[in-house]
Amino acid sequence: MSELTADVLGLKSVGKVYRNLSYEELFAHETDRAEGKVSANGTMMVDTGKFTGRSPKDKYFVKQAPSQDNIAWGNINKPVSPEIFEELYAEVIDYLSGKDVYVLDGYCGANQNTRKNVRFVTEIAWQSHFVKNMFIRPDEADLPGFAADFRVYNAAGLTNKNWEKHGLNSDVFVIFNIEKRIAIIGGTWYGGEMKKGIFTMMNYWLPLENILSMHCSANVGPNKDVALFFGLSGTGKTTLSTDPRRKLIGDDEHGWDNEGIFNFEVGCYAKCIDLSEESEPEIYRAIKRDALLENVVADDAGNIDFSDGSKTENTRVSYPIFHIDNHDPSLKGGHPKNIIFLTCDAFGVLPPVSKLSKEQAMYYFLSGYTAKVAGTERGVTEPQATFSACFGEAFLPLHPTAYGKLLGEKMEQQNVNAYLVNTGWVGGGYGVGKRMSIKATRACINAILDGSINTVEFEQTQFFKLNIPKELPGVDSTLLNPRNAWEDTAAFDATAQKLAGMFIENFKKYITDSDDFDFTQAGPRL
Repeated sequence: MSELTADVLGLKSVGKVYRNLSYEELFAHETDRAEGKVSANGTMMVDTGKFTGRSPKDKYFVKQAPSQDNIAWGNINKPVSPEIFEELYAEVIDYLSGKDVYVLDGYCGANQNTRKNVRFVTEIAWQSHFVKNMFIRPDEADLPGFAADFRVYNAAGLTNKNWEKHGLNSDVFVIFNIEKRIAIIGGTWYGGEMKKGIFTMMNYWLPLENILSMHCSANVGPNKDVALFFGLSGTGKTTLSTDPRRKLIGDDEHGWDNEGIFNFEVGCYAKCIDLSEESEPEIYRAIKRDALLENVVADDAGNIDFSDGSKTENTRVSYPIFHIDNHDPSLKGGHPKNIIFLTCDAFGVLPPVSKLSKEQAMYYFLSGYTAKVAGTERGVTEPQATFSACFGEAFLPLHPTAYGKLLGEKMEQQNVNAYLVNTGWVGGGYGVGKRMSIKATRACINAILDGSINTVEFEQTQFFKLNIPKELPGVDSTLLNPRNAWEDTAAFDATAQKLAGMFIENFKKYITDSDDFDFTQAGPRL
């Protein structure tokens, strides 16, 4: 137990305070309180209730000076008044006061000069376990002097009964008060709200200091060459950056400053659906004691069926990065040599790999394209294009062009190569073609990282004007040009033009009177 007082925690009163518990202590609490079940190999398994993912429509920022002038208000960043925040904040404090609470104090950011000290207050042990996996842990000697730059109060069991009166989306709330340096969460047990909440705040703080914050994974090769992998959920960001020949810096969130790349976290958060040791051995083997599984299905003996998505397709595991044998303990690297944009194109139009100019890199970064496929979400019966600026629009408080500007500047300064890699469908769209194998995608990635892609002959695609290799070791050459992989080339042309039109329409929002971000000529043309 900790000697932290209610006053220090910002509560009216407090029961027992469990601060920065060890993994063994957390496991004992989770077991004693029946918060989850233990798998056959000793990994804790928990269910997150009806919310098996984030609730983006329930995320708000308090609209007040001076931060209101920096935030890009709209569907992503919705405002809430200071009065409503204070009302809900008081309810959260009342709800948590008098209870036994779990406190996790950690750092976000491996760079000591810009890291943030974050305090999480939760009412259940597994949520403290989750953030312990994610955030960088202070040394025991540093805890007495730990001063929180930002606090997260997670009152998962509390709902907002007055949500309609408040004009909010539902009785769930995730609200950030930048000036008070506080976030409050209610109505959802999903742990990812805390992880992505702090990522959102880093996306607010760092660009204002001319540091690029990024939704990407990173690894480093034997020659100290750093690679970044951008991509939305399901595109292979975690899988492809976990490479036995390269050290993993991190799988999800990074910053890029004048010294190079640094991880925000000290853990990984991987999707588990259809996970196998054969296809993703490093991630599969990382699932062991101290990892935390979410919403997986197991039999009475604790044997997990990773192919079972009956609870959700978004089954997850969080684990400390040291569960990956080949990781970089510094969580840092130099400036990147290669940037790889990952997309899962369910239309089967984009090539397996394309080399991008700087202008094309800016276009595809701001576009942030992937496609949802039938069956993964209720009501999705055919491929649906998704455009998420900077491959993480849901977490960007500032306008996307603020991040685009920083990326362009840093690519120019460091002479970085950029590539677009399609981990989705070839030979036809979803239901007709087949998905690129991990083995073939790995071959594309390897050619980028070892430089062999620069020794082959390229040609240009018709509608998207992408430069693609004619041959590449380890990849069937008939797949490299997506048009050649379709039996019906007329159907390909029609589908390609349809997708190109979606890109063009989406990018119109970045075209203003200023031509700073008018990269339309780098995009597809009809």
